Amino acid sequence: MTLERIPWDQYFMAQSVLLSLRSTCTRLEVGATVVRDKRIIAGGYNGSVSGDVHCIDDGCYMVDGHCVRTIHAEMNAILQCAKFGIPTEGAEIYVTHFPCLQCTKMILQAGIKKIHYLKDYRNNEYAMALIKQVGATVDQVTLSKKYFAELQLGEEETASVEEAPQTDQ
Repeated sequence: MTLERIPWDQYFMAQSVLLSLRSTCTRLEVGATVVRDKRIIAGGYNGSVSGDVHCIDDGCYMVDGHCVRTIHAEMNAILQCAKFGIPTEGAEIYVTHFPCLQCTKMILQAGIKKIHYLKDYRNNEYAMALIKQVGATVDQVTLSKKYFAELQLGEEETASVEEAPQTDQ
């Protein structure tokens, strides 16, 4: 195990990567983490409205080349803040993919001042102009494998549920 602590930007981005594993839209798995004062205040991933069917179950609901069933990860995270009364003014957001134009507008309107992203994804020129115009910043994060290479996921200590021997007791 490394003695060097993971930098904040990689720590929060890793949270977003983990959240993306819950995505239910098969077109793109995205995770987002909203952070204020180095504390996670919300997280989200691509998925359907609570109570609706998911893309992984019924396929994507496509209109004009977009899946309209899916709420984007950034929106889910910011809506979580709204639902629970958590202010986003001056916060930062970590997203696995560069936000679409609509999500960029929502992020900026929510008062989030810094957007961190892991992967380029249809980076919109107008989104970049808006970010600059409102005085927000954007930063691409690179995850260093050295912080994740020695993760212990439990496979060495105990057998998984599927591998556990069955007994008749």
